[in-house]
Amino acid sequence: MHHSEPRFSPAGDSFIEVELGNEMSFDLNVKVQALAHAIREAQIDGVIELVPELASLLVSYDPDRIAYDDVVMEIRSIFGQQSGDGVLDMPSRLFYVPLYYFDPWTQECVADYRKTYPEKLPDPELLCQANGLADRAALQRMHSGTEYWVAALGFWPGLCSLMPLDPRNRLSAPKYNPPRGWTPKGTIGVGGGLTSMYPDRTPGGYQIFARTPMPIWDKDQRLASFKDSLALFRPGDRVSFTPIGREEYDFIESKVNDGTYQHPMIDYQVFSVARYRDWLSGLDKE
Repeated sequence: MHHSEPRFSPAGDSFIEVELGNEMSFDLNVKVQALAHAIREAQIDGVIELVPELASLLVSYDPDRIAYDDVVMEIRSIFGQQSGDGVLDMPSRLFYVPLYYFDPWTQECVADYRKTYPEKLPDPELLCQANGLADRAALQRMHSGTEYWVAALGFWPGLCSLMPLDPRNRLSAPKYNPPRGWTPKGTIGVGGGLTSMYPDRTPGGYQIFARTPMPIWDKDQRLASFKDSLALFRPGDRVSFTPIGREEYDFIESKVNDGTYQHPMIDYQVFSVARYRDWLSGLDKE
């Protein structure tokens, strides 16, 4: 559901949560990103940082420069001035992410978890069962057969929430219960209706089945793509997964380690929400 008006909640002394709805959808996420764009353009004195999420926006502000009620008033006014989704065309970088499906590291991680919880179905088989897929090959084709929309960043620096842009390739799965104690850096998993990439070795709960040697955050900013930001992706970017084997994985990893790796990225494209919706309307969903 989309709210007709933003709902504001204090989130500590200097943060405001702005909720635009309570569903996980592309349309709602576009509204969030459009509002974030408009707030940045307004350059409100005292507003420090914006963190757009799936259905909400976290606003950081300086209470010594602007009061809570004034921030709310400014954002409510900006929202009221927007028509429709606010922005129907937006810059959108496209990243090609090399992915080693059914790699030994995620399999080791799952096997380690199943020592304690032997009833847990291995993640690729659980995904196949949950989505009516015949086997692992069908899972790989399904997962790599669409571009993904970077809807949000959060939970861990650089960690991204990815929505499939082709609804025919949508995968869904329950999360681990209880979560894993560790997940290999670069792991790809599915939880709910989202794909995510683990930027570092962390606990986790998504069903995992692949790994990339391509870093998506770098606190030391060694590689060229991290010159201006510790995190690779921005909301509104797109991701396309490219299946690779072990030899290619090792080659890319060696380039990353010696500091010469160049992230495969196209930086000159614009994403048209209107044309995307036209394309969606013509799909045969069956």
